[in-house]
Amino acid sequence: MKISLVGCGLIGSRRAKFLGAHQLTVAVDVDLSKAQQVAASVPNARASQHWHEAVEDSDVEIVIIATTPDIMPEIALAALNNNKHVLVEKPAARNPRELEPVVAAAKRAGKQVHVGFNHRYHPSLRKAREIVDSGAIGDLMYIRGRYGHGGRIGYDQEWRANPEVAGGGELIDQGMHLIDLSRWFLGDFVEVAGHAGTYFWNMPVDDNAFALLRTPTDQVAWLHASWTEWKNLFSFEIFGRIGKLQIDGLGGSYGVETLTYYKMKSEMGPPDVEKFEYAGADDSWQLEFDQFVANIEAERTDTPNAEDALAALKIADKIYSARTPVLGIFK
Repeated sequence: MKISLVGCGLIGSRRAKFLGAHQLTVAVDVDLSKAQQVAASVPNARASQHWHEAVEDSDVEIVIIATTPDIMPEIALAALNNNKHVLVEKPAARNPRELEPVVAAAKRAGKQVHVGFNHRYHPSLRKAREIVDSGAIGDLMYIRGRYGHGGRIGYDQEWRANPEVAGGGELIDQGMHLIDLSRWFLGDFVEVAGHAGTYFWNMPVDDNAFALLRTPTDQVAWLHASWTEWKNLFSFEIFGRIGKLQIDGLGGSYGVETLTYYKMKSEMGPPDVEKFEYAGADDSWQLEFDQFVANIEAERTDTPNAEDALAALKIADKIYSARTPVLGIFK
């Protein structure tokens, strides 16, 4: 398939490395030098500053969108209206109202809109899903998730600190991954309680967000996303009736990615422990793209898609709408 890439920053450049046998046709960025750098790494690719060129090229079948959230929905809609499949990075929009037309357009066009929740493809989380699906830890009771970093000097002056560009702060940055993973394991949430606050950084968006989410069967996800986690952290714990799975680290500055499996004994007491370590290269990006292409070829809709992103954004929106921690119920 022929592909166009809109946004050639850190994530866009990374996406360009995992296209396999598929052909990058055009690389687009408002900073032409970035687009030229990506295009130069791929035979026969060209660079442009204009995203319309990427979505209107009749040879292109897939548009990858790795821009800031403020223009993601507009580009996605244009791509769908030009009969393209779309891979858009999370959060896919600044709020659910912006993403709803994209969901509707994808249905009308019969095209895929895959949202970049690549954490689902990390080996520890794939293994955790395999164990959960086997029934080995029993019925799930609740999830506890934490994700954070400490930012850097000048972080409060970057685009993520601008609500007009980002739509929000840490809640729809790393918090979206926590929400998506919680939905992946527990399903839809019908009650949302939470608070998004600014505790350290001088910015008009949240640097910490807290969420308490409940399913119709009283399963709970208790989540904290932070830009004041001075030592980078990823921790995701899944509690079943007869066992627990604990995922720590994502590689790099987050530490070696590990999955610890705690197996309850019939007599209870200290559990048996099995530990899996994943110290190799991060293959989540490749696996995610491969599944996206497989879905296109099989003409099936698989997660994570625009509807998953919409559900996550609705949860974030409910928390943002609460100035103090209150309970919100989805009708």
